[in-house]
Amino acid sequence: MAWNEPGNQGKDPWGNRGGKDQGPPDLDEVFRKFSNRFGGGGNFSGIGVVLVLVGALIVYGLSGLYKIEEAERGVVLRFGQFHSVVGPGLGLRPTFVDKVYPVNIQRVNRLNASGLMLTKDENVVTVQMEVQYRIEDPRKYLFNVTDPDQTLSEALDSALRYVVGHTTMDNILTVGREQVRQDTWEELDGIIAPYDMGIRVVDVAFKEARPPEEVKPAFDDAIAAREDEERYVQEATAYSRQVEPQARGQAERMLKEADAYRQRMVLEAEGEVARFNQLLPQYEAAPVVTRERLYLETMEQVYSNTSKVMVENDGGSMFYLPLDKIIQGQSPASVQPMQNAPSSQNRAIRSTTSEPINNRVSGRQGRN
Repeated sequence: MAWNEPGNQGKDPWGNRGGKDQGPPDLDEVFRKFSNRFGGGGNFSGIGVVLVLVGALIVYGLSGLYKIEEAERGVVLRFGQFHSVVGPGLGLRPTFVDKVYPVNIQRVNRLNASGLMLTKDENVVTVQMEVQYRIEDPRKYLFNVTDPDQTLSEALDSALRYVVGHTTMDNILTVGREQVRQDTWEELDGIIAPYDMGIRVVDVAFKEARPPEEVKPAFDDAIAAREDEERYVQEATAYSRQVEPQARGQAERMLKEADAYRQRMVLEAEGEVARFNQLLPQYEAAPVVTRERLYLETMEQVYSNTSKVMVENDGGSMFYLPLDKIIQGQSPASVQPMQNAPSSQNRAIRSTTSEPINNRVSGRQGRN
């Protein structure tokens, strides 16, 4: 039952017994009772005021306590106007006089821009790009522009549409993506420079570029064909890099062999010249003998490279000497006449040709 309902004879909140008086108690009487409890008297009013003032000052001081993180800087406004920029740590500001706005200057912030855009060759392409930026000047970031993030987003969209409008669709989708990214970055820096927003663009990332869904299969085929072309070019380049060193090695080897052959021929010619210079005095002393000896030595060199010898006798018959079989130890009867001739002539030729040439030459030299 509530304290003020009929029939309630309990105590009400104001200390009225019986429930007859519904009004609140007198404040002066409350303070007087409170002072009497503490043995006060007339001095309670002054002490109470002091305590209230001290408590108010403490609360006022604590309400002005603030903290700036390590990655932040605090922008202080005094009566609504810029006053200073404070560093990290704890600080105390006068409440209702100063306001401190912390600004993170180390965090990398990100903004995206995307949409359908018209290219230079009048095609429509969907492009998405992301800008990453950092706050360098907290004061300019807060007060030079009303909404710096929105301003930067609109500047990015404007720069991206300008660059895409001056680029063909093939370059945007394939090989020209890096150039589009760099051009967009430069254009964005040029747009935001007059605003002096206190931010610095860290990077511009090309997130996505694709044709509209209606023509996407055709563009996928074109991209696949371009990738095949690049793959073939790379394979041909790898093959040329493999074959070219081999060809260079072969050419170098042929040049070395030709140079070695030239040197050998020169040395052999010089040896022949030296040999003929040595034979010249002997030829002058005995021309006929020297000439015959040279002839026999030359014929010996010629016949040493063949296994067949043709001998012509005085009767006009031509005989064949199988020297290869004679060397192998077969019978001399294998000598076959090329034409019919008397057997006495055959025996004479065999006995004559079977004598070593060197012996005959040495015998003639001894006789001479």
